[in-house]
Amino acid sequence: MAAIQQSLSTSISSSISTFLGQNKLRFRNQNVSMPGKTSGIVRCVATPSTEKTSYKTQVSRNENLAKLQAGYLFPEIARRRSAHMLKHPDAQIISLGIGDTTEPIPEVITSAMAKRAHELSTLNGYSGYGAEQGEKQLRASIASTYYANVGLEEDEIFVSDGAKSDISRLQVLFGSNVSMAVQDPSYPAYVDSSVIMGQTGQFQKDVEKYGNIAYMRCTPENGFFPDLSSVPRTDIIFFCSPNNPTGSAASREQLTKLVQFAKDNGSILVYDSAYAMYICDDSPKSIFEIPGAKEVAIEVSSFSKYAGFTGVRLGWTAIPKALLYSDGFPVAKDFNRIVCTSFNGASNIAQAGGLACLSPDGFKAMMDVVGYYKENTQIIMDTFNSLGYKVYGGKNAPYVWVHFPGRSSWEVFSEILEKTHVVTTPGSGFGPGGEGFVRVSAFGHRENVIEACRRFKELYK
Repeated sequence: MAAIQQSLSTSISSSISTFLGQNKLRFRNQNVSMPGKTSGIVRCVATPSTEKTSYKTQVSRNENLAKLQAGYLFPEIARRRSAHMLKHPDAQIISLGIGDTTEPIPEVITSAMAKRAHELSTLNGYSGYGAEQGEKQLRASIASTYYANVGLEEDEIFVSDGAKSDISRLQVLFGSNVSMAVQDPSYPAYVDSSVIMGQTGQFQKDVEKYGNIAYMRCTPENGFFPDLSSVPRTDIIFFCSPNNPTGSAASREQLTKLVQFAKDNGSILVYDSAYAMYICDDSPKSIFEIPGAKEVAIEVSSFSKYAGFTGVRLGWTAIPKALLYSDGFPVAKDFNRIVCTSFNGASNIAQAGGLACLSPDGFKAMMDVVGYYKENTQIIMDTFNSLGYKVYGGKNAPYVWVHFPGRSSWEVFSEILEKTHVVTTPGSGFGPGGEGFVRVSAFGHRENVIEACRRFKELYK
């Protein structure tokens, strides 16, 4: 019996060797395992090829997304920062680029959120879905705190998860068959959301602009306020004051001209006031301070840069009842429909925090946070002024807009990152009008801002 088994094993092994030799090419790219004898039988197991054919659906890609150029600005900066960290693992990276707050949320605000969170664990304190437009008490508090002197009421306030989200909801409201104008440079979400909605033409590489968008150039020469006589009529006008990235706040006279321009053209003005609490002169903090604005304007704002809510997410949009479409239908009613369809309301915990922000102690705490960042801004401005650079913004905003004449913004960004390990933001990322500038954010711990400025002086002395 033993002799028969031995003969059988030898015969099988010989057959396998012959088989593998004859099929050498076939198995060249396959993993072949021969685990040996099991009960006198040798098994040959071939794993399948790792090459797979990709399955594709029959759904076409949204052609508007294909128009977008590269990645959204701030994730691209984060990607370059990550690559730099891999290259320089021991470097102390300081971020003064993406406008993310760094200081702790005041305790008077977090304690209110903690209390609300705990109440959710009790039978009497639990709440589920809330009003899509926001809790009545918070809407009333926003109206009385920011709009009491202009007569806006609580039912004209829509609480949200932040101004950026509301910008996209407004774009859904307007639809694809509208034209738009935007400050140049400006916050990139205005342009990118317009592209995604299909409001624009293709990107024109020779001028770094999208077709069917009116770029309102804002430069040091015109005081960062566009020459409205050269701006064509558009349906929608996006305008941010204080402006991100230039840090410039429009004056009352300038905003009066802007409101009249919108009226003369039958346009809707979307006014972003996310940095209004940084204003320290007599520049208007709300577009509704301008007579006639209720008939042409929408205002979006946020708690992000006042209370450190960049992660908590809470903002609002104000739409007056007086704002009507060409057929007389109220804009606010359509926006309410958009909100009710696409949004279940801001977090009830976040809204408790928002209510605490607007209490007397909470408001003072927010102003203290704003004051801290404004001190950072002054340090950055003093640094670049001492180095002989032209510096803009800073006074009414947490951003310093530094001019590097004759140089590419991305080139300067890369130079600063490579030689100082400090992250800034290239001005061209905000539009063609930002070429040659770099935005430096004041959002940072004081010791980091001081250290970054020391490095700037070493690089550019």
